[in-house]
Amino acid sequence: MLRGLGDDATVVRARPYAITSIDTMVEGVHFRSAQLSGEEIGHRALAGALSDLAAMGAESGEAYLAVGLPRGSDREQVLAVARGAQALAGEAGVTIAGGDVSAAPALSVCFAVVGWSDDPGELVGRDGAGAGDVVCVTGELGGSGAGLALIEGTARLSDESTAAALRARYARPRPRLAEGRALAQAGASAMIDISDGLAIDAGHLARRSRARLELSLQALPLAAGVREVSAALDREPAAFAAAAGEDYELCFCVPPAGLAAVEAALGELQRGVGFIPVGKVSDGLPGVVFTDGGQALSGYEHQL
Repeated sequence: MLRGLGDDATVVRARPYAITSIDTMVEGVHFRSAQLSGEEIGHRALAGALSDLAAMGAESGEAYLAVGLPRGSDREQVLAVARGAQALAGEAGVTIAGGDVSAAPALSVCFAVVGWSDDPGELVGRDGAGAGDVVCVTGELGGSGAGLALIEGTARLSDESTAAALRARYARPRPRLAEGRALAQAGASAMIDISDGLAIDAGHLARRSRARLELSLQALPLAAGVREVSAALDREPAAFAAAAGEDYELCFCVPPAGLAAVEAALGELQRGVGFIPVGKVSDGLPGVVFTDGGQALSGYEHQL
């Protein structure tokens, strides 16, 4: 970056290809200030935007922050939002290079993020899944949804450490940037981040690839404590995990011969997460089918 904060615009030394995404989180829709600290709100907003770069296998670069503030906003909370975002940016190797502040009916935090690549052929879209590919997910699912249930008080856990870990999965999700790059380099054929729930997001990938994804609920890796929380909610655990959003893990497809390369690539990461095969790609009508139930599952749907 040649010029950033302090000038009217940012100047960066560009690489051949820019990958851009934008994500907005709004009070009452994506979070509630009474439930999260300002630092957590800022972290979540940047994490959601960076997760889109992870799903493309891009190298992260710059982020631009726009904040909408309702009348009477607490100055310290606003600064805390910025601190939370900056802390994650430092961990992720991202530069917050500029932004804007405006009056708004409700607190909103919007991040535009830019990633870079020297070769567009190194990037992974949603459209490359082919019949015979294995469908996999990174990490564990359901943790963010379970954490939100604990925050809202609709479920409780006696194990305080597990409860704290689930809350953190919701309040401070980790965008899988390093994993996304590793998967792209290892030959993933298609990829999407799990923001609205696996049932919804896998469907986006299926339709973009014009493919049928046959998934198994019982194969889904569940975060610790999800079974207990889902029981308190009278939900089947795997179905809960498939529908709960904001895990920000990656769902990806890879030819069977590439599984060893994927395992090796993720294993080389210092703090990387593992992956689990959860289904396969087959010929048929584009969409997602859970072979062991859950055909009516959905996730978070954006309403206008």
